[in-house]
Amino acid sequence: QVQLVESGGGLVQPGGSLRLSCTASGITFNYYTIGWFRQAPGKEREGVSCISSSDGSTYYRDSVKGRFTISRDNAKNTVYLQMNSLKPEDTAVYYCARLGGGLVTLLPKNYRDWGQGTQVTVSS
Repeated sequence: QVQLVESGGGLVQPGGSLRLSCTASGITFNYYTIGWFRQAPGKEREGVSCISSSDGSTYYRDSVKGRFTISRDNAKNTVYLQMNSLKPEDTAVYYCARLGGGLVTLLPKNYRDWGQGTQVTVSS
């Protein structure tokens, strides 16, 4: 049974930092590209970042480049998302999932085995 569990969300002031974790079980973790996504109220889910299984290449949506850093620790079956210089517009539920196959992408429809999400709120 494949399971991905997110943690690390919370309330932070603008300009602050959080580190999210996504821990997987039930899969050979290092085989899979893992992505982070977010969904704000009333908006569609969007891709934030992903890290490939093959060479550890990383990808980011434009609005988080230079502020967010994705990394993975295959020994711990965990992917991290370090979020710095947070802005109110980063407020959302953050999810992780594994790429179902094909080319690396940030399109949510290409991912599967979604976690339950962790809330990130950026507010003063």
